[in-house]
Amino acid sequence: MHKILIANRGAIARRVVRACTNAGIASVVVYSDADADAPYLSEATEAYVLPGTASADTYLNQTAILNIAQQAGVDGVHPGYGFLAENADFAQAVIDVGMTFIGPQPQWLRRMGDKVAARALLSEHGFPVFAGSGLIEDPALARSFADDIGYPVIVKPSGGGGGMGMVVVEDAAHLEDAIKRAQAVAKQAFATTGVYLERFVARPRHIEYQILGDGRGGAIHLYERECSVQRRNQKLIEESPAPGLDPLLIQQRADMAAAVCADLGYDNVGTLETLFASNGDMGFLEMNTRIQVEHGVTEAITGCDLIQLQIELAQGGELPAQPARHGFAMEVRLYAEDPETLLPSTGRLSVFRPPQLHGVRVESGYQEGQQVTPHYDAMLAKLIAHAETRELAIGRLLVALRAFEVVGVKTNAPLLMKILQNAAFLEGDVDTGIVDRVMGEG
Repeated sequence: MHKILIANRGAIARRVVRACTNAGIASVVVYSDADADAPYLSEATEAYVLPGTASADTYLNQTAILNIAQQAGVDGVHPGYGFLAENADFAQAVIDVGMTFIGPQPQWLRRMGDKVAARALLSEHGFPVFAGSGLIEDPALARSFADDIGYPVIVKPSGGGGGMGMVVVEDAAHLEDAIKRAQAVAKQAFATTGVYLERFVARPRHIEYQILGDGRGGAIHLYERECSVQRRNQKLIEESPAPGLDPLLIQQRADMAAAVCADLGYDNVGTLETLFASNGDMGFLEMNTRIQVEHGVTEAITGCDLIQLQIELAQGGELPAQPARHGFAMEVRLYAEDPETLLPSTGRLSVFRPPQLHGVRVESGYQEGQQVTPHYDAMLAKLIAHAETRELAIGRLLVALRAFEVVGVKTNAPLLMKILQNAAFLEGDVDTGIVDRVMGEG
C-alpha cells in the first residue's frame, strides 16, 4: 500500500497520518471548513477540503470522500472511529472502486452493527450474554418477557451505540412508554426503530477486550481495558490492567473472546465489550468493528502499533505473536466542556500547550489559534500515561493535566483530576456510576 486516505478528523486523523509517515506510506486527509486550521493538514502528504461544516456534507459525505480518494489515487481508506467507521455500505463502496478498506470486511460491520443479531451470534458460539429479547414488535410480548426476567430491565436500540436511546424501566407501568421513547431516539440517531430488552445490571464494570483477527480462523487478544469511568454512557478514563478484578478470570475471558472471534473468522481489529455484574456474572455488550478511541492504552502496555496492524491485516498480513504486557497504562479524555454542567464549550484556543512529560503521550487534533466549534465531538485531546505501577500512572496524569495550558475554552480537567484523586478510584473500586458519585461529593 502506497497511499491512504483518512476519512476522519481530529486526533484519530492525526494519529493515522503519523502511522503512515512511520511506515513510508503517503497520507491524504480531508477536512471541513471548520477544521481548516487543524495541524495534521500540513503533516499529511495531501489535504483536500470538503466544503461546509455539517457532518452530512463533510465527514459523512460518502460520494465526496470517494471522489477525492479516486482523484488522489489512493489504494486504501482508513475510516478512523465514528462517522463512517462502522458503515458497511461505505466499506463496500470503497472495495467496489478497487481500494482497500482498512478495517473488518463489510459483513462484520453489518453483523455486529445489529446488537440483537450480534448477541445471538456470540451466544451461539458460547460467549455469555445477559438475558435479553429479540426485536420488540409486540408490546404484550415485551411485557411478558420483562415479567419473566424481572424488573428493572433496560430498553436498547438494536443499532448505533454510545448509550444513545437506552432507557431503564423499573416497573410494567412504564414499559410501553420507555419502548416508544427508545424507538424515537433510535429512529432519529440510527435511522431504525429497532429496540430490544435486556436484563438491567446496576453499577456494572465495563471491561473490553482488544481483538486482532486475520479472517482465516486466527485471532489473538491484546488484553483488556477497564472503561467503567463514564458520564452519559461516554467513557472518560480507560486503563489496563483492570484494577480490583481477578487476573485469572480476566485472562480466561480474554482467551474466550479471542477464541470466539477466531471461530467466527473475524478479520482485522475489533473490540469485544462486556459488562461485569457485582456478583461476578459477565455478559456480552457489543462488538466495535473499528479502532477505539482508547487504543493508545493497549499500545502502551504491549508496544504494538494498532494502526499499523490494521493496515497490515487489511492487506492479508499475518497476526503478530501474542505480546507480553508491561506495566500499567491509563488514558483520560480532555473535553472542551464546562466541568460542572458538562455542556460543550466553544471558542478560539488562544493558548493550547500540551505538556511534554516522561511517560505521557498526548494525542490531539488541535493546535494553538484553532477554533473549537460546536459542529463535532468536543474532545480536545487524549492523555495516556504508562508506568511501572498504577499509582505512578495516575500521578503522571495528574501532573500532565495541571501542566496542560488551555485558554479560550473551558475543559473538564478539574473533573478528571477530581476522579483521579477519589479514594474509591485510587483503590480500584470503580463501576459505571462512579462519575455521578464523584460529582455529587461536597
